[in-house]
Amino acid sequence: MTGRLFLQIPGPTNLPEPVQRAMDMALINHRGADFIALTKKLLPRLKQVFKSKEGTPIIFPSSGSGAWESSLVNTLSPGDAVLAFSIGQFSGDWAKAARAHGYKVDLVELPWGGGVPEDVAYEKLAADKSKSYKAVLTIHNETSTGVTTHVKSLRAALDRARHPALLLVDTVSGLASADLRFDEWGIDVAVTGSQKGLLLPPGLGILCVSQKALKAMETAKSPRYYFDWAPMIERNRQGIFPYTPVTQMLYGMDVALDMLLEEGMDNIFQRHYRLAEGVRRAVKAWGMETVAKSPDVASNVLTAVFLPQGYDADALIALTEAKLNLALGAGLGPLAGRAFRIGHLGWLNELEVLATLGGVELGMKMLKVPFPLGAGVKAAQEWLLESQPA
Repeated sequence: MTGRLFLQIPGPTNLPEPVQRAMDMALINHRGADFIALTKKLLPRLKQVFKSKEGTPIIFPSSGSGAWESSLVNTLSPGDAVLAFSIGQFSGDWAKAARAHGYKVDLVELPWGGGVPEDVAYEKLAADKSKSYKAVLTIHNETSTGVTTHVKSLRAALDRARHPALLLVDTVSGLASADLRFDEWGIDVAVTGSQKGLLLPPGLGILCVSQKALKAMETAKSPRYYFDWAPMIERNRQGIFPYTPVTQMLYGMDVALDMLLEEGMDNIFQRHYRLAEGVRRAVKAWGMETVAKSPDVASNVLTAVFLPQGYDADALIALTEAKLNLALGAGLGPLAGRAFRIGHLGWLNELEVLATLGGVELGMKMLKVPFPLGAGVKAAQEWLLESQPA
């Protein structure tokens, strides 16, 4: 098929050409002077992306799931109690990972399409009179539903309840796309992956760790080796890693961080809001509904869309990829076949969003889904004109 693949899934995202070029180089000595200089240059700038001055960034060769595991085994001991909130596929999977390690998970199942209300979190924490919860697990941006949780509100619930539990946040699809403020929101561990807002291929599990979490590491008794923070932090001070790093990816990260910080994190958040709002207005113009139940929780990273009853979202996804070279995200779990997901994160602009919406409209018409052709693209165009930055 001619033309480029429109990769509009919620990650991996399209790679910027400067990042691709930075990774296309000969291998070097990962104990040599050039690599040491690179490591010492990367880590301080990575902190800026997390909006942190106090946190310690840690990079593992892994997926975001490896970062999940690292966050747990470095802060908890076998049998520790954990409070977790499930609002979709990935928040539920993180709780499963905690159970697999032998932690006692108190899982609060909440409706898909909503976030974690502060009052619900406060009630659970206030009821824990013995302060048995050692950690609270939450997801910043639930990729399966297109919902963003207000992490700041969860910190407020912990503070109101005067609860000492660590706040562990999955921001795999949120970092560098949706607003996240590590220090200001009192996050203890934030975990992410390289393949979304950080503009890199899959392959790196990345954390930012607070001083409180580092203190918890000193007494945590969970078995760990590969994902142990201590040797990673010690070697990173010297500019190296305890085992062979993904050197090419780190050269790509060097350029990606330059791009992110040059644009500015607040500008990136605003760009994502603007593009996401265009997509949401398109969905409304189609006469359809998003999985996110209210604007207050609608994600600026992706939009999950319900097709009308009787139409197969999986068929739409297969059709747009086969006929139009447009890759959309599938509905997961109970949303399978009912919803599709449009990713609008990372390195993209207005034209790419409009082209994606046009492709979705063509696919829906081929599938004979009833909606006014062109209405979504027009609604998005009107919003993008109205909201142009000065």
